[in-house]
Amino acid sequence: MADQSSTASINSSINALMEEEHALRNNPDKSAENQQRLRSVEAELDQCWDLLRQRRGKAEFGEDPGQAHVRPAAEVENYRN
Repeated sequence: MADQSSTASINSSINALMEEEHALRNNPDKSAENQQRLRSVEAELDQCWDLLRQRRGKAEFGEDPGQAHVRPAAEVENYRN
């Protein structure tokens, strides 16, 4: 049960961040503050997706999904390269 609620919590965070990202992208105010927040939201989204993938991978291989952890944004961001 804790596993399901944690996954649900991650999914909820992803949905909220996606809504914020969409709002920021469509906001005509392209101030430095809004652009910085957009970059922050993008990094948080990457971290959430990474955590979700970790949890799913651990569960698939019989490991405890609760042992997954949020990795630093710089580490997750560098996966794209």
